[in-house]
Amino acid sequence: MAAFHRRLMDAVTPLRREHDVRVCYVNDGSVDHTADELANLTAGDADVTIVELSRNFGHQAALTAGLDRADGDAVVTLDGDGQHPPELIPDMVALYLAGFDVVLTQRIAATLPRFKCWTSTAFYRLLSVISDTKIAAGSADYRLVARPVLEALREMREYHRFLRGMVAWVGFRTVVLPYAEPARLGGYPKYSLTRMARLAADATFSFSLVPLGIALAVGLGFLGLAALEALYVASFWIGGRQHQLVPGWSSLMFMMLIVGAALMIAIGLVGIYVGYIFQEVKHRPIYLVRTIHRRAADRPPPAGDGADRER
Repeated sequence: MAAFHRRLMDAVTPLRREHDVRVCYVNDGSVDHTADELANLTAGDADVTIVELSRNFGHQAALTAGLDRADGDAVVTLDGDGQHPPELIPDMVALYLAGFDVVLTQRIAATLPRFKCWTSTAFYRLLSVISDTKIAAGSADYRLVARPVLEALREMREYHRFLRGMVAWVGFRTVVLPYAEPARLGGYPKYSLTRMARLAADATFSFSLVPLGIALAVGLGFLGLAALEALYVASFWIGGRQHQLVPGWSSLMFMMLIVGAALMIAIGLVGIYVGYIFQEVKHRPIYLVRTIHRRAADRPPPAGDGADRER
């Protein structure tokens, strides 16, 4: 953590000559010594704030907690593992000053496992096809957003969050800044296959109704097959060949299983959307703050930020 903080300070210190730069770290329920290391960072800099969440609420919730506390004209979000190089921040600020409201970063030549690269590319292509929100493959949660974009994101308080899609949905003037992803400073990735699948599900069901259309299409397809089967059987009766109709137990069971599977798929997709609705209408907060560390002489937090805007 100390190594990342040094890199971050080296990147933003030149900006402090002309801009008011503040740093906010969000500790998303870490169980190691990260909390102690972060607390030490506030002792030497009044512009460094540490927000500790009550437990691990997930990556997207942690980013939301940081966005809720931000009170600048432009906000940069990045991970603390070193794979989002802070050295890009001056370039991002320069693009913001040039008139862009959103500066996205895009990984190039990432040293990711082949399976993860393939699934990531396939997912973003599929999401772009089935939704009206276009997201560039290789995009990351390392971005700069201007104040109008930040306010728009604060208005979007859905429980299942996919910030890459939300930022793309709000629009505004956007530019993409490519970067080569460096190695992690330490530790190991916490994003398991299960968590990636959950994030993909949040993105799919939050930004597209196409799965419901697929279920309807499957149902209509089997309705068409049933109509064809009825016409086929009727042709035997019309032609006086009804004696050739031999009941087929295997074919009947096959059709019952296929139709049953199609119904279960359709009901399952509807159930997922109903589940998402159920979790939204409970209006539970996206995250909860356990404590906030800052120097005693630090300025008071902006109105409606982390401690007051858990949702």
